[in-house]
Amino acid sequence: MQSNQYLTDKQVAERFSVHRATPWRWVERGAFPKPVRLSPGCTRWREADIQAWEATRESEAANA
Repeated sequence: MQSNQYLTDKQVAERFSVHRATPWRWVERGAFPKPVRLSPGCTRWREADIQAWEATRESEAANA
C-alpha cells in the first residue's frame, strides 16, 4: 500500500536511527531517494519513495 505522507529530515533520521544530516549525505551520493520541494524552505521525502527504497534494499539483501 502506497502512502501519501511526507516525512521531514528528522522523521527520516529517526526511521533509520541516524543523524538528521545523514539522509542528505545519502542523497548527495545518489544512494537515497531525492526529497521533494513543497515550497521555499520546505523539503520533504515522500513516504512511498522511502518504502520503495526499503523494499529494493531488502530484496537486494535477500538475493546476496
